[in-house]
Amino acid sequence: MKEDSKKIIGAHVSISGGVENAPLNAAAIGAKGFAMFTKNQRQWFAKPLTDENISQFKANCAKFGYKPEMILPHDSYLINLGQPDPKKLEKSRNSFVEEIHRCMQLGLDRLNFHPGSHLKTIPEEECLDRIAESINIAHSETEGVIAVIENTAGQGSNVGYCFEHLARIIDGVKDKSRVGVCIDTCHAFASGYDLSTDEGYDWTWKLFEKLIGFQYLKGMHINGSKSKLGSRVDRHHSLQQGELGEHLFERLMNDSRMDNIPLMLETINPDIWPEEINWLYSLEK
Repeated sequence: MKEDSKKIIGAHVSISGGVENAPLNAAAIGAKGFAMFTKNQRQWFAKPLTDENISQFKANCAKFGYKPEMILPHDSYLINLGQPDPKKLEKSRNSFVEEIHRCMQLGLDRLNFHPGSHLKTIPEEECLDRIAESINIAHSETEGVIAVIENTAGQGSNVGYCFEHLARIIDGVKDKSRVGVCIDTCHAFASGYDLSTDEGYDWTWKLFEKLIGFQYLKGMHINGSKSKLGSRVDRHHSLQQGELGEHLFERLMNDSRMDNIPLMLETINPDIWPEEINWLYSLEK
């Protein structure tokens, strides 16, 4: 790793044994930042964090120099903030608020989430508006934490697969200082943004700037793709394998617009995360 690098490369690490272990697991693979769940992501609600969980997490972050802007926590995959069913929507919203409270307790400043699905029951536009409303409700019950919307591959009935969707959600959020986006390279490619070529890379980010704006880019997921361009299938791959190729990652590592935000691996083989992190830093010129 280049000590003077402004790129914050890390990976989504385990919290097995307690959230306080996430910084230790990140340091063990040479990560400059990390992503994590704040609880078991397969459960709606979880036991409250203990004072010991919180103090140890903060102490371990301080020990290895992990600041809030280097950490990208992720909420439960069960949550659907665009849920058509009113009772299920309320459950998702309550769970999302709980997740933000956990981030607040841990001193974290952002929470990454998948926007949601219309489940082929309501129009996309109505689903997007529900997501914005869900964020507004969560903001009214919490403080400080930025709701970071992740782009999707567009699999099934998921919304958020195009920049227009992300822009519409942001437009519906009242407190613009507490909303942002996370761009997943695999999801973007699978949804039709050809990041694999210079022309496609330049066009994609030009469109992003026009429709959303880089002030909202609060993190990225750095993944290869098993899926083909525009397939709308979400299948991650290792960085040096799959359909995306390697050139994209060289462009990202030398693009100052991605400085000082968490760039997190969710590639399929955790055993090679240290090598992938080192490889990414080796691409800097």
